[in-house]
Amino acid sequence: MPNQTVLSGLDADRVQGYRAILCDLDGCLIAGGKLLPGAAGFVQTVLDRLWIVSNNSSDTAETLAARLKTLGLNVPENRILLAGEQAVEYLERTSPGARLRCLADEPIAEKAAEHGFELGSGLTDYVLLGRMAAFDLEQLTHTVADLHSGARLLLANADRTHPDQSGTPVPETGAWLAAVEACLPGLDFECFGKPAPHLLTEALRRAGAHPAEAVFVGDNPETDGAAAETLGLDFIEIRRLPATKGSQLPPRQGNVESVSC
Repeated sequence: MPNQTVLSGLDADRVQGYRAILCDLDGCLIAGGKLLPGAAGFVQTVLDRLWIVSNNSSDTAETLAARLKTLGLNVPENRILLAGEQAVEYLERTSPGARLRCLADEPIAEKAAEHGFELGSGLTDYVLLGRMAAFDLEQLTHTVADLHSGARLLLANADRTHPDQSGTPVPETGAWLAAVEACLPGLDFECFGKPAPHLLTEALRRAGAHPAEAVFVGDNPETDGAAAETLGLDFIEIRRLPATKGSQLPPRQGNVESVSC
């Protein structure tokens, strides 16, 4: 059985001996656009084995790596797997040239256009739903019409919220999904982000590691923990004590072990 541990902060000593260290982003390394305590040291110590695996559906690996670099987190692009970008690449492999409604922020929409998808205004074959800042009633109307007419929904991630620096919930893609499901009860869709295993499987493939040689570090047992369990990875849950201030990123219940951050 995979091991499960709860810590109050990142601890490089707890991931010694693993060939691959998969780590969530929001709530583990950053929160509310700020670097969390212990993140810089943790990344520096384990960088040669680190893979960021995030349900982020607004950035590409390129744009996120550039933003993280300003904080001193110099993680190579090929070590960053993000739900929105990986969903586009998945669709390219399975349905190249399809008509796509890409409901995600500009970096993901640009990625879809670069991969040759037809991003027209009429009815589409697929709807990719990510965390689109401009999602509104008009977007909801078009989405419902597409899906009602037979388009397939690919969900970047099902997270309803993610935490800001103070722990306040910030609406996520799952909130947009709830609006769609209110109009189309019983809607069938494929979720690409955690808890689905797509991202973790790709990270392990790139690392050349078996599940028994890897550990997943995350803050959400419903998504991170469930994905780790599906693949048989050890799981470290980060359940932080009240947050302290960290460096600013440019715009865009149980027992807890205390560790030094």
